[in-house]
Amino acid sequence: MKKIRRRLFRLSLKARQQGAALLEFALLLPLILLLTLVTTEFGRAILHYNMLTKSVREAARYMSHQTPGTHVREARNLILYGNPEGTGSPTLSDLKSEHIQDPVWQVTGSSPAMTTVTLRVTGYSFKSLANQVGGNHLGSFTFSDISATMRGAL
Repeated sequence: MKKIRRRLFRLSLKARQQGAALLEFALLLPLILLLTLVTTEFGRAILHYNMLTKSVREAARYMSHQTPGTHVREARNLILYGNPEGTGSPTLSDLKSEHIQDPVWQVTGSSPAMTTVTLRVTGYSFKSLANQVGGNHLGSFTFSDISATMRGAL
């Protein structure tokens, strides 16, 4: 009888410990999921910022080899679509042509004169996946201006 009680006590102790582990997991799961989702969204925001910065740099480099005042549409297409023709899907779905300011050319120096071109993207808002799925506006923020200046080759 004593052996049976010990065995039952060990079994009930083991079952209680398994229940405690399940309870701890259930309490920590929402926190773990929240941290995972926040980290993922932060990574997506950095990815969008880097993609936008790279496309602005490429467009400024393209414009630096053009005559001032020309090929503005191609530079916009480089930022929006990643190619001068403007074909394919947009690089970033929320990026619009209104976010891209007209290029600014400046001539500095006198001997020799140096021409620079500056391209700028303003007002681009990153929207988290929670906004796209749920429709609320809790996870969106606007990037600061992204610009690139290149020395003209002409």
